[in-house]
Amino acid sequence: MKTIVITGASSGIGKAAAKHFAAEGWQVAATMRKPENETELTEIDQVKLYQLDVTDQASIDKAATQILSDYETVDIVLNNAGYGLAGPFEAATPEQIRRQFDTNVFGLMEVTRAFLPHFRANKAGLFMNVSSIGGRVTFPFVSLYHSTKWAVEGFTESLAYELGELGIQVKLIEPGGVTTDFGGRSMDFAMPDELPDYAPAVQKLMAARASNGPEASTAEFIAAGIYEAATDGKSQLRYLLGDDAVQTYGMREQVGDDAFVAGMRQRTLS
Repeated sequence: MKTIVITGASSGIGKAAAKHFAAEGWQVAATMRKPENETELTEIDQVKLYQLDVTDQASIDKAATQILSDYETVDIVLNNAGYGLAGPFEAATPEQIRRQFDTNVFGLMEVTRAFLPHFRANKAGLFMNVSSIGGRVTFPFVSLYHSTKWAVEGFTESLAYELGELGIQVKLIEPGGVTTDFGGRSMDFAMPDELPDYAPAVQKLMAARASNGPEASTAEFIAAGIYEAATDGKSQLRYLLGDDAVQTYGMREQVGDDAFVAGMRQRTLS
């Protein structure tokens, strides 16, 4: 029986992935900041909960040590934990900026580092890093979120070269919009009243987002896509998941960078 470690498994894509892999017969080490609050995953025999906060090195080390003691082999690490910071860059505090990078980039790197010796010893294993369509294209007023996802993209692509020489595979998961609580507890906002100059553009963006477009995917749909990517036996690096992600990136490839950026500005800020 194969084993997957999932970070950020308390909700959204992480929880859906834990359920999906367990239903497919996998053992799941589901990690989250507050496992004591989880009730749903505790009902699944093949899922075991671990406390892990990706912004706390001691927490990462403790969880990794316990997981590697509990399971003979870990086959996949799904780096899923993350959140978004929205609003004008000028409005973000240094603390908000650091938290965004600590969670989405540095935490992902440290979880990867924690399981690398195990994969290296086995000359096998798969790291799956959850990026976003926001790691391939950008939208207004999420510059810090995009910067973390573009960092994950570059880190993962380069890492794939060096780990491939050791028999370890690395893949990128790039979902589009997901009907989870990403806009709630998984989203932080930097919109102070003392910067009213940005308000008209923000209002235009919000109105544009409310207009019709490709529907967001369910977390279950993305989880199924992650499972397919994990088990397809391909050397493929990137997996765009969701109609909106496929359409958005397809448009960028079709028209080119400058035209895409001009079109995005027209659609969202005009």
